Amino acid sequence: MKFDGAVAVVTGAGGGIGSALGERFHAAGATVVLSDRAEAALAALAARLNVVRPGSAHAVVADLSREDENARLVHEARRLAGRIDLFFANAGVALGGDLSATEDEWMTSFAVNVHAHRWAAKHLLPEWLAAGGGYFASTASAAGVLAQIGSAPYSVSKHAAVAFAEWLSITYGSRGVKVSCLCPQGVNTAMLRGGDQPAASNQPNGGNVVRAVGAVLEPAQVADVVHDALVEERFFIFPHPEVADYLRVKAVEHERWLGGMRKLQRRVLGV
Repeated sequence: MKFDGAVAVVTGAGGGIGSALGERFHAAGATVVLSDRAEAALAALAARLNVVRPGSAHAVVADLSREDENARLVHEARRLAGRIDLFFANAGVALGGDLSATEDEWMTSFAVNVHAHRWAAKHLLPEWLAAGGGYFASTASAAGVLAQIGSAPYSVSKHAAVAFAEWLSITYGSRGVKVSCLCPQGVNTAMLRGGDQPAASNQPNGGNVVRAVGAVLEPAQVADVVHDALVEERFFIFPHPEVADYLRVKAVEHERWLGGMRKLQRRVLGV
């Protein structure tokens, strides 16, 4: 896709990867509609971008765990910017641990990490199909193609996010709808740093698990990789190239991959 003159919506834009995506797309010439629940951070980012190019950034506060809020975001983005060329469903949560995770943690994980993608697409597609095209991108995780040691709600919901992106591409790709799915490992965000808090007994320290398997990238580094991948219209976006290698092993040597994950779990957790 071409960013210059495009309109891009980015969710989870109050910080971390979402904020970096908004800045990178804006730097490439896009008008951006930024969404998050964090009103102050969102307003600050939009104000900073509007100093560079007045009227080129808009903020829409929304709770994307609800369908009506996703629908409102799509409506507001079109009202503010005239249309939507790219919708980047980046908002996500990392909740719960093993099967002791609460029902609320499971439900919120699926609402934000999966259903928000589905709800956004539901309200985007009629106009995109009528116009002959649009671009839907989502942030899943390396956990969505591999697995997450520790958090069952995170691992399972991120797998579902990847599956939904694949389904969307298969179903609508021949009708002009492009789809990409971002699957990073460790990124220096509040979500990762939250995993640095002391863990409950036999629950993994999330930050340590991520650092045990590879480099921790900065959000701006991820945003650069994403920009280039969207220009090339690639489905999978792997800022950590080793994820693709692990995925190949998982596909052809599944028992070996499962054994390797158990070994990693013992190394990190001692169990």
